[in-house]
Amino acid sequence: MDALHAFLLAVIQGLTEFLPISSSAHLVLLPIIMQWQDQGVAVDIAAHLGSLFAVIFYFRHDLQKLSNDWSQPLSTENNAQSNLVWLLLWASVPIFVVALIVQAYLMPHLRNAVVIGIASIIFAILLWLADRQGSQARTNKDLTIKDAILIGIAQAFALIPGASRSGVTMTAGMWLGLTRVEAARFSFLLAIPTILAASLYGAYKAAQHDFIINWPLALGVIACSAIVAFLCIDWFLKVVGKIGMLPFVIYRILLGGILLFFYL
Repeated sequence: MDALHAFLLAVIQGLTEFLPISSSAHLVLLPIIMQWQDQGVAVDIAAHLGSLFAVIFYFRHDLQKLSNDWSQPLSTENNAQSNLVWLLLWASVPIFVVALIVQAYLMPHLRNAVVIGIASIIFAILLWLADRQGSQARTNKDLTIKDAILIGIAQAFALIPGASRSGVTMTAGMWLGLTRVEAARFSFLLAIPTILAASLYGAYKAAQHDFIINWPLALGVIACSAIVAFLCIDWFLKVVGKIGMLPFVIYRILLGGILLFFYL
């Protein structure tokens, strides 16, 4: 893999991980469009680690507060930080369970342009409906365990390339009445255990095969992805309350339509 290939993958991962447009779809599509060999698991892990470092650093003050209160049980009598920790843990469970069941059997058959196109369009429409019809009257402090599990179930659909992890969790959050910004914040915090688990699993699978890691290239991918992802998080949280989800919905529908046109 040359430096340009790695740089583009890192930029795309950083841009798309936290925007509701599906990072996995773009990482699958780039080698197809550019007629490159698939980048492999090592580069995917490096790109996702960059995104993970970015979201941890961006929310470092929130995470420090969360870490101080995580041991308190979930209760309306406890502070909001303690509740949020437990809600994030509950929301993380469904995708781990589903991934263990379908990862080996179903996922290899979903990494193709037609599936990405269909998923992009379907989940874009759901995102648009949630943005229009959600009450946007609640904050993360108002979430219950049931709400967290529902968001977690929605996140499990992100295993389908094109669905978008951030997109489906924001969709679920807005259906449950969260504001756009609050839905985005919960989605971004929920990305931390999800990306960490996925990276550890990918590293475990990769360790079972003998291959040589190009460390300078991998570290460059991590750094580039982290910088772009950090800037993307900051920009999105500042503008999403004003512009809404429609620009991302239009992009996803156009992307899905183009893919279906060419690959069907």
